[in-house]
Amino acid sequence: MMHTLNPESLEDGTRLLLPELLLLPEGPVRDHAVVVADGRFHAVGPARLLCDRYPHLSPVPLHGQLLMPGFVDAHHHLTQSFGTSLAFGEPSEIFRRVWLPLEGALDEESAYLAAKLACLEALRGGFTTVTDAGTRAPVDTDVLAAAARDTGIRCVLGLVCNDLSPEGKTAVDTGTVLAGAEKHLSRYTGADLVHPTLAVSIPEVATERTLRTTGRMAAEAGTVVQVHVNEHLAAVERSLVQHGMRPLEYLHAVGAVGPQLLAAHATLLTPGELGLLRDSGAAVSYNPVASAWKGNAVARAGAMAEQGIRFGLGTDGTRGDAFRLVDAAEFAQRLTHGLADGDPSCGGGWTWLDHGTRLSAEAVGLGGATGEVVEGRAADFLLLDITGPEMRPSWDTPWELVRLAGRDQITATVVAGRLCLWRGWPRSWDGPELVERAAEVGQRVVEEAPITRTHPVSTHHRPFRGRASESRGERA
Repeated sequence: MMHTLNPESLEDGTRLLLPELLLLPEGPVRDHAVVVADGRFHAVGPARLLCDRYPHLSPVPLHGQLLMPGFVDAHHHLTQSFGTSLAFGEPSEIFRRVWLPLEGALDEESAYLAAKLACLEALRGGFTTVTDAGTRAPVDTDVLAAAARDTGIRCVLGLVCNDLSPEGKTAVDTGTVLAGAEKHLSRYTGADLVHPTLAVSIPEVATERTLRTTGRMAAEAGTVVQVHVNEHLAAVERSLVQHGMRPLEYLHAVGAVGPQLLAAHATLLTPGELGLLRDSGAAVSYNPVASAWKGNAVARAGAMAEQGIRFGLGTDGTRGDAFRLVDAAEFAQRLTHGLADGDPSCGGGWTWLDHGTRLSAEAVGLGGATGEVVEGRAADFLLLDITGPEMRPSWDTPWELVRLAGRDQITATVVAGRLCLWRGWPRSWDGPELVERAAEVGQRVVEEAPITRTHPVSTHHRPFRGRASESRGERA
């Protein structure tokens, strides 16, 4: 018996799925199928072969659907979702004026709602994995883990291990920090969707001992340490004043650069620092939207790809839209390097899809677990409607996914074989109710937090800018 496409057909036990198009690591193919069982891709291959091999399974035809791996967000801040647009139009280092006050005002309920709201947005945007860089909210990190579990998204969960203040003074006992790090890494042993990692906000807020030890602990646990590295001019200057070295140089000097390092942003790198990343095997989270919105530069992701430097794509909590992210990743490279170099390809569409899926998974410590449609990998995937005018006729699917596809085309979002969203909304819990509750609580949190912005929201700032222009005209 042949099934028609409906959410129920994606929720039953073992399933034999026949999409119109299947995105494999080597590219898109037709007349292929997948068998999903026990949360994994049990089999992947030619449709006729799998139908013969599994005669007891009723094939589920997915006409007009592309089955592709879910995207992996390599850098997020889940508890900042209440204040996303507060960063619009602000200068680069907003963590002191916006994010620290906002996160500091969260309690368990509001932190849970903020994280769950961010997870829902990520799922709606095509991400099946989010990597949280560690919250500064005064709550147990399991609050974030609960939010991820309750939405069904896979979460790489960071624990902040800072033991110094931004001024370089002792803030927390180092032994206490390292004991907490060890507990965090062992806390989620055997967890289905939560993968623990360690994090240091910036190199200057951790002692040399903490930087070295967290790196060793992460390496032994097969995970990563997330550190914001060379993100802004102010960060580079602060490190030069404090240590006489740039942030990445300092991490290298204290023995904290290696395959376990996930360097967030890495936008301001010298040729020598690119060499450090290449030779050490460290990974980078390339966050192109964050660079455009609040950065001083764009990471040289194209050069990283050519040199074999590992990197994934991250949102930095800017917006949870995977297709706009891969578009921004390519577009930023084209504007900053491709146009000047006369390079019309800028890596080709497959480069940005790979670094948004399987290579992003590898960068955050989930290599071999998710990020591609391969037998044995977690069944984290999207069904994408390719019947619209954006994708018909189709000549180059990878490029079309990068430049033309959108989250409104996502029919289903599946994580570990479980249907999380159908046409953008969950079926097992009330998504709209969460959004309304989060909006209500978020309004209160932001109003109570001691946030400082350089100018008011745009509707209030616009009249001020108009008066300023008139004043300049009068002076002229």
